[in-house]
Amino acid sequence: MNTGSASSFFDHLLAVQPAPGWPLLLATAFGAIVLVAYRPLWRLTRAAVTVVHEGGHAFVALLSGRRLHSITLHTDTSGLTVSSGKPTGLGMILTAAAGYPAPALLGLAYAWLLSTGHVTLMLWATLAMLAAVLIKVRNFYALLTVVVLGGLVFGVSWFGGPILQGAFAYLTAWFLLAAAVRPVIELQRGRKRGRGDSDADQLARLTHLPALLWVTVFALGCLVAAVVGAFLLVTPVAELHPLGQDWG
Repeated sequence: MNTGSASSFFDHLLAVQPAPGWPLLLATAFGAIVLVAYRPLWRLTRAAVTVVHEGGHAFVALLSGRRLHSITLHTDTSGLTVSSGKPTGLGMILTAAAGYPAPALLGLAYAWLLSTGHVTLMLWATLAMLAAVLIKVRNFYALLTVVVLGGLVFGVSWFGGPILQGAFAYLTAWFLLAAAVRPVIELQRGRKRGRGDSDADQLARLTHLPALLWVTVFALGCLVAAVVGAFLLVTPVAELHPLGQDWG
């Protein structure tokens, strides 16, 4: 790639798009809620949340100096990230704690990028993260899931116009912010049924703190991220299109 084409690529990557109007913002927010709340759709879209969840485990494992071996996803939307290193201590605690907050934190990061108008950067950052996950997937369903998600994001970012890209980006951010909470609820329901192999139970064994406390921390963290993320997404739109004036 010559200097001119590299410069053009980065100019495109860092280009700023104006905030959308209220109709697109509200439509994508409503669409995200439907994707999370409507059970038949949630059975499909939850796979994307699992990818982010396991990616969170993997990312923090690497940051804490652990050796990452594999990421697997299952058709029941569960997953497993395997890393090696010291079986106790701060690194292991952070790795175990990273999964459930990951979708909320990623949604918050996306909301910040969109609040600054960086739609293209958000889409390409997503592709980079999916490519990083793809390197460590070790089963066919995980491979299929990541490739389908990557193909969808690539198709929108490469072939879609500004309106489609913006709608997809906002839908993704809203979805992650909304979807982060439901797995925490499902986590506690599973624990009530006697499942003792969750991240919260693992953290309880590592820290000697109640698993319910960890579930509460997960839930509060996801809720705070959702509120802050919603504020970030709404504020530029409200500034550009004050309510009662222009909804274009």
